[in-house]
Amino acid sequence: MTKKEIKDQITFLKSDYVRIQGDLDKLEANGANVSNAEAQLERIENELKELNKQLAERK
Repeated sequence: MTKKEIKDQITFLKSDYVRIQGDLDKLEANGANVSNAEAQLERIENELKELNKQLAERK
């Protein structure tokens, strides 16, 4: 993956994270089950960590 592709993927994941965080807030406010949204956020955090590591190695 090129540096640009990594940066693009990071940008995409960040926007997805923000969207899911908003959904999570709505679910919590309505007393719904939030475990799936929390799992998605954790997965995205791990992906971002790995992509940032890859990006740092390419600099």
